[in-house]
Parts: sequence; structure tokens; C-alpha cells
Amino acid sequence: MIKANNPKLRSWVSVPEGSDFPIQNLPFGIFKTPGLSPRMGVAIGEQVADLQVLAEHGFFDDLNIDRSIFARPFLNDFIALGKAKTSAVRYRISQILDNDLEAWDASELAPFFLHRQADVQMLLPVKVGDYTDFYSSIEHASNVGAMFRDPANPLLPNWRHLPVAYHGRASSIVVSHTPIRRPQGQTLPSGATQPVFGPTQELDFELEVAFIIGKPTNLGQQIPTAEAEDYIFGLVLFNDWSARDIQRWEYQPLGPFLSKNFASTISPWIVTLEALEPFRTAPPKQTLGVLPYLQYEGKKSFDIHLEVALQGQVICRSNFKHLYWNMSQQLAHHTITGCNMNIGDMLASGTISGTKPDSYGSMLELSWRGTKPIALSNGSTRYFLADHDVVTLRGWCATKERRIGFGEATGVILPAEN
Repeated sequence: MIKANNPKLRSWVSVPEGSDFPIQNLPFGIFKTPGLSPRMGVAIGEQVADLQVLAEHGFFDDLNIDRSIFARPFLNDFIALGKAKTSAVRYRISQILDNDLEAWDASELAPFFLHRQADVQMLLPVKVGDYTDFYSSIEHASNVGAMFRDPANPLLPNWRHLPVAYHGRASSIVVSHTPIRRPQGQTLPSGATQPVFGPTQELDFELEVAFIIGKPTNLGQQIPTAEAEDYIFGLVLFNDWSARDIQRWEYQPLGPFLSKNFASTISPWIVTLEALEPFRTAPPKQTLGVLPYLQYEGKKSFDIHLEVALQGQVICRSNFKHLYWNMSQQLAHHTITGCNMNIGDMLASGTISGTKPDSYGSMLELSWRGTKPIALSNGSTRYFLADHDVVTLRGWCATKERRIGFGEATGVILPAEN
């Protein structure tokens, strides 16, 4: 058992029942408060533990880590230390917060290194160099194929043979609570013969989870599925905002471009693979044989409950374990050409839909291409997102004793610029 995951651990920091952030989680993020520069933090209950302050008081000195690592505005340099070091830091934080361990007791310093989450501003946790978005949910791909192609044969011939993906725009990845401006672009209205320009009328969310590269590779290097998790630091929630009408016009013959480059929202806390270890599960059985480089052994997925709320009302419940293509296969496929990976690169799952209509991970599916209204409790209906709508993604793993959560990835829609 990973020591920091010990279910018997209890923190001297108050952790409300049902919190996403018990002592067994300890996700990493970057935060700031008025008067403080951006720095590393860890979530514990409703608090943020300031790792820069703990470092200045010598709590990590025996780990031979430069104290300045904890004072940097992104986690990239910390992640670059390698899993042996980052795991040691996570365990030391566990010791510092442990109610029963006196050797590293920091309770007297609580006023100096603990901040209420409500009082801090969470920032983008990593500097993202490259971003790739996969298309790995067979339910989502089948739904889209049924809508736009052939309901009897919704999947394209290649789909069961490789993890389909597109390269997205890293510069427009933003942290939770960053407002999202409705994009403008070209669309071809139904029945029209010429395109028009204006704000998208079919703005959508996509329920996804992304993983963050924690170990670089060289150009020409391939990552086998058996080693893929060595290169994954942790996971975040990911909302790949999409303009469906722009997408429908532009994607012939290439993939998404302006319909998805305007914003993607992530949750601020990176939950490590270590924290998720107790929640491993087997991915769906792949019904066609895959090529040897995509074959794998073991439980390569995680039982992560996911939900989407629109205007505070949950409209979708899904699960990460539904993904047909798992993270190890995604990374192996991405690097089979020798494409190099860098620390902080982000690879998203694609929309995660389940088998039931209320588990569909996008408005496109929930409203079935705008033909079925989504009723909200305030009496209004939606087919796609309206201005000032608030969309919140949540994710968590759970046992009877605790919940290992991701927090939220929230965005509010602002009207298009005049």
C-alpha cells in the first residue's frame, strides 16, 4: 500500500464529511492570495496548505529539494523532479498533516501555512506546451456517428483499431472560473447555400478528463503501454468547449479547428495517479483484436464518477471507466511515430458518455442534435448553451469511508463581442 493512501490516516486539519480532499488525496495546485506571489499548494479539506511556507521552515530539506521549487508559478519544475521525489513530498505532506504523527507536526504553524480555499485564487497548475484531445468513448463516437452518418454503422472503420485524436490549442486552456466568451465564426445555416458570419448558436460543453505528462521523452522515442503510467503525473477534469455549428461547416475535410480552439477549462487540482491507485478497474473489453503495440495487461482504468451541472442542475452522470481506449493506449499510440512528450503536456480523453441518455457527456447528445429539449428546474429549456449559463464539471472516486475528488471545473458563458 502507498503510505500516503493509508485509509486509517486522519488529519488534524478539519475535513468535512464528503470532502473531495481528505488526507488520502493531497492534490497539487498553484494558488495566490492578495500580497502573496503564486506558489505551490495542496488541498486538505476546505484549506490550502502553502508548500512554500513549509519549505521555508525546513520540512522538505532532508529530501534534497531546492526550496525555490515551491515558489514557482507552475508545477512543471516540481513534476520534473520525478515520481520518486514528488511521491516523497506527498508522503511528507501526509506526515505533516497526520493527526497521530508528532515527528513532523506543523499544527502550531497552521495560521502561517493554511489558507481557506474560499480566500485564494487558483491558477493554471502547469504551463501547457502541447495539448491533444482524444475521441475514446465508444458511446460518444457511436452517438455522433448515428446523428451525422449511418445509425446502423455509426463508427468509422478505423475507430476500433486506434485511438482517434486531434491536436488542440494549448494557449487557450484556462483554469476553472475563467469566463468563456461565446465565439464567432462561419456557419452554414440549414437550407442555405452560402455561409454566414456571427456568434455560434450551438455552443456546447464536453465532459472529459485529461492527464498530464510527468516525464519527458526524446524525439524518436516510443512509450510502450507497459511503461505509459510512468510518464503520467496526474489527472484533471477537462471541458472541451465546442461550437457545433462552426464545427459542422469547417471539419470537411479536416478535423476541429476554430470550433474548439477558443477555450478549454480544467480543474485547478492535479490528482496524482498514486491517490487514484485504490480505485483501479478494468477498461471495457475491446471486441476487435488490437495491434501488438496497443495491447496491455492489468487494470488500466479508474472508477471516477463524473457529472455535469448546468445552472446548478445535474444534467449528466457518467464515469471515466467507460472509456474504450485507456490512457496507456492513448500515450502509446501518440508516441508510436516517435513524437516527443514534454512535462506539462496535456492529453484529454474526449467526451465521456455512458450507455444511458442521462449519461451523455455533451449537449449535442443530450438534446440529440438539438431535437430534444433539456428541461431545467427553473422552467427554461436548452438545446445548446445560452449566454450567462454556468457549467460545472465534477469528478470523484468513492468508498464508504472517503471520497477522492477533483473539485470543480466551472465556466460561465459571456456574450459574443460586438
